[in-house]
Amino acid sequence: MKSIVTLLLASAAMIASSNAMAAPNVVVSIKPIHSLVAAIMQGVAEPELIVDGGASPHTYSLKPSNARAIEGADVVFWVGDGLEKFLEKPLHSLAGKATVVELDDAKGLEKLPFREGGPFEGHDHGEHEGHDHAAEAGSDHNHDDAHKHEDGHDHEEGEYDMHLWLDPANAKAMAVEIEKTLMTVDPANAKTYQENTKTLVDNLDVLDKEIAETVAPIKDKPFVVFHDAYQYFEHHYGVKTAGSITVSPESIPGAERIKQIHAKVKELNATCVFAEPQFEPKLVNVVIEGTQAKSGTLDPEAATLEAGPDLYFKLMRGIATSLKDCLS
Repeated sequence: MKSIVTLLLASAAMIASSNAMAAPNVVVSIKPIHSLVAAIMQGVAEPELIVDGGASPHTYSLKPSNARAIEGADVVFWVGDGLEKFLEKPLHSLAGKATVVELDDAKGLEKLPFREGGPFEGHDHGEHEGHDHAAEAGSDHNHDDAHKHEDGHDHEEGEYDMHLWLDPANAKAMAVEIEKTLMTVDPANAKTYQENTKTLVDNLDVLDKEIAETVAPIKDKPFVVFHDAYQYFEHHYGVKTAGSITVSPESIPGAERIKQIHAKVKELNATCVFAEPQFEPKLVNVVIEGTQAKSGTLDPEAATLEAGPDLYFKLMRGIATSLKDCLS
C-alpha cells in the first residue's frame, strides 16, 4: 500500500513538472497589462515584467536583463509603439521566435483620439525621442529579423490615446485577447486560462460598479492633471478634466503653458491639481500657487504598486479614491 501511495505521489509530481515545463515564457511591457496577464496565468506560470518598480514607459530605457527576457520569450504582450516606443526596435531585433501581441489591436476596444487645443497641448503624434536600446543591450540580431504578430496590419503612430487600460471595458477586451493568445500558444493549459479569464471579467464588472459609485458625487467638479492620461477613465465614468499641465512626461512645459493652466485653474475654480508619483511635483505647486486648488496624486501606470494579479484593481480603486478625496 505504501509503495502505491509513493507511486501516485511520484506520478503527480511528474505531471506537475510536465505542466510547468510546458508553460510558455511570457513577457509583458507595463504593470497594468502585466496584472491582467498574471491573473489569467494564475496556476500556470508567472509572466515577466519589463517596466518594473516606479519607472514610466514614457522615459524607460531597456536593461540587458529585459533584452534577455524578450529574446527567450514565447509570447510578448505590449500596448503598442504609441506608448512603449522604446520597445519597437528591440521587439523586431530580439523577439524572433515570440508571438508579439499589440493589445491596442484587441477586438472590442474603444479608442479615443488625442485631445488637442485649449487646455490640452498639441501632441507630437508618436515622435518621441528614442534610440536603439536593443543595441545597448548587446544584441547582434538584425532589425529585419521576422517576428510573429497576431495580425498583419500596420499602425499609424500617435493616432489614439494609448492609456487604454483605464477603461475597465477595454481591460475586459484585452483580457479576452490575452486569453485567446495563451490558449493558442499553450493549449495544454487552455482550461485554466478560460476559467481564470471568466473570473477576471466577473471581477472587473464588480470593480466597474464600485468605482461608478465612488466617483458619482464628484462628477461636476473640475480638476487638472499632470499629463493627459485619464480620458478613458473620464469618458467611462463621466468625470471631467479641465486640462493637463503637459501633454506627455517627456515634454517639459514652458512658462507660457504654466501661465495658461494657472489661469484655467482660477477661471474654473478647479478644486484639485494632480501630480504623478514618478515625476517632480513642483510644477503642480507652481500651478496652484495663489489659487484655492489643492494638490493630489494620481498614478495611471501603477508606479507605486507591487506587480501582480491584484494590481489592476488597486490601480483603478486608487484613482477613484484619490479623485474623491481631493475633490470632495
